[in-house]
Amino acid sequence: MLASTYPILDIFWSMLQIFVFIIWIWLLIVVFGDIFRSHDMGGLAKALWVIFVVILPYLGILIYLIARGGSMHERAVAQAQHQQKAFDSYVRQTAGNAGGTAEELSKLADLKSKGVITDAEFEAQKAKLLA
Repeated sequence: MLASTYPILDIFWSMLQIFVFIIWIWLLIVVFGDIFRSHDMGGLAKALWVIFVVILPYLGILIYLIARGGSMHERAVAQAQHQQKAFDSYVRQTAGNAGGTAEELSKLADLKSKGVITDAEFEAQKAKLLA
């Protein structure tokens, strides 16, 4: 076996290769995510991009980044805004339901204090609301 004359340079070269490979895998995941998230492309265009990226991986990713890289950020922001709106809607719906029960209980207590309903009716309605 041949001995290496510069072992530290071999280590750095190996680290650089591993780093480039990891960056390439990350870009591959980002590009595939952007291809499938994109609403402005049809199914055929998406299939062609996937085939191009799979057959010519490095060139395919570079060409995709050149051709559609500028709008990748816009699609990511739109997706994040959509997720935030869905989350906000869920929180409002959930918080609204919890406030609705408390509000109903306070209305029942008000009706009971005014003498509109009896203690038995109050307890029955309270049990129904809390169940």
